[in-house]
Amino acid sequence: MSSIDWDLVDFVVECGAESTADVNDARALPPQCYTSHSFFEFEKRALFDHEWLCVGRADLIPNPGDYLTITINEDPLLVVHGLDGHIRVMTAVCQHRAHLLAEVPGHTDRLFRCPLHFWSYDTEGRVVNATGMKKARNFDKSDYCLPQLKVEVWEGFIFVNLSDSPTLLDKWFAPLAEKFSHWNLPILRSAKRIDYNVQANWKLIFENYSECYHCPGVHPALSKLSPYDSAENDLIEGPFLGGFMSITKGNSLTTSGKSCALSVGDFGDEDFHRVFYYSIFPNMLLSLHPDYSMVHQLRPLSPDRTLILCDWCFNPEAFEQEDFKPDDAIEFWDMTNKQDWHVCELSQQGIASRAYKPGPYSPRESIPAAWDRYYLRFIN
Repeated sequence: MSSIDWDLVDFVVECGAESTADVNDARALPPQCYTSHSFFEFEKRALFDHEWLCVGRADLIPNPGDYLTITINEDPLLVVHGLDGHIRVMTAVCQHRAHLLAEVPGHTDRLFRCPLHFWSYDTEGRVVNATGMKKARNFDKSDYCLPQLKVEVWEGFIFVNLSDSPTLLDKWFAPLAEKFSHWNLPILRSAKRIDYNVQANWKLIFENYSECYHCPGVHPALSKLSPYDSAENDLIEGPFLGGFMSITKGNSLTTSGKSCALSVGDFGDEDFHRVFYYSIFPNMLLSLHPDYSMVHQLRPLSPDRTLILCDWCFNPEAFEQEDFKPDDAIEFWDMTNKQDWHVCELSQQGIASRAYKPGPYSPRESIPAAWDRYYLRFIN
């Protein structure tokens, strides 16, 4: 683990103090923010150890006993739908000799059993059986329950917080109250997940997602359906940023240009021809279409590597329809995602160059500039 270079942190904070709300005067973040291992360690402690992080959809663990396996800041975790009906997030590490209780998502009828010495835990994290410990002096199995983290569900998404006393999730998301109600997000069902291992800093992913200035050259298929200059933003400051773009050719962002599923909600005529894009600080990107939603979870792994988990979610009734064609949307966005990740990787290589100095933002990059401002103020 790298030690933290506090002089570098102070330098970046000073950049934050100089940030401006006028995009015409704004410049990109210092390159060290994207390349320094020391600064990445600071981000993990100052940001990812304290913020609410999206870890998946609740519909991925619909039944009691279902669980996901995730890792946040080197901590292996279980996201469990308990037999009592509650969702919990707890360590995946056996409290005896630190062996992992599970390596991949799955289902348990009753217990998590450590394969090393066969200690077992129930879905609430309590030790049920500590094999070989009956004669151990002063041993009380209640002292070895699996540590649990704060967890809440918002709009069908599971969020976890690693800190001891986080802001309540409802309070954190208060600015978004009812904003996404038309899309019925809690009841949507994931049809597909694709994981992308991107060789780029996590902040580049956010900045790329937040503008379509790059779309004509990078996304020709997307630009044919949704003009790059049609963006109108309605969230322009703070941890939640974004707005909508028009769908002018066809009626969905799919390979065919046609709707691939039942509508996810009841919209006015205008919203049937719009796609909404929002970034949710610090690890979620939410794309809302008339016939599906797409969500990206970002899991930073190093200064130049980010794991991105992408889910496509549809009206649950669509799965029973003969004309349900989820691959029409999935293939379109898998192509588009890969185009984005490629340019992010090329930007990562360029940022590491000694020839690079932070450049100015275009007026078409007001949301990336706003994202940088919030980020800099947050770490200050």
